[in-house]
Amino acid sequence: MTILVSLYDTIFGLIERIGDWLLPLIARFVVGATLLVYYWNSGLTKIGDGMFGIFHPSVGAYAQIFPKQLEAVGYDSSQLSDFHWLVVIGGTWAEFILPVMIVIGLATRAASLGLIGFVVVQSLTDVYGHAMTDTKTLGAWFDRFPDSVIMDQRLFWIFVLLYLVLRGAGAISFDALLRRRMEPDLV
Repeated sequence: MTILVSLYDTIFGLIERIGDWLLPLIARFVVGATLLVYYWNSGLTKIGDGMFGIFHPSVGAYAQIFPKQLEAVGYDSSQLSDFHWLVVIGGTWAEFILPVMIVIGLATRAASLGLIGFVVVQSLTDVYGHAMTDTKTLGAWFDRFPDSVIMDQRLFWIFVLLYLVLRGAGAISFDALLRRRMEPDLV
């Protein structure tokens, strides 16, 4: 029996050591494979016309982020406050910047934490701003249907991002490269 326990410990000890550098890389890959293009395309729908469209969001940007407020002003985004503009600009930039930072492993913990906040706000906006409360879209935890867009899918997003907040980007990342360059030589 001792041999089996020793063999088990040896095999899974090796797997655990491999996992220390492989799991953060896989988590960043998952973000890239599932959220990078999703958020990039979402950000593109919010950019206004012209070369400086990144500073002048489209009406659709306000409709996505502040649907009830935009409706209240007759869909004239110029009647919204600077606060609304700032939130829309910040949200749009976050959709472009945060997933890229996570995928390349640059300030990964902060970027992941920021994207968790973004997903929470996005979900609350979907539920309260866009009234996405039908059972199929909203879903519920601990039910027999694992495919709702908000409660189920976004829980997995947050889990992967939380893993990166807690563990960091791993050995194959810009974070690790910068850390190695910042450490004094031990000569």
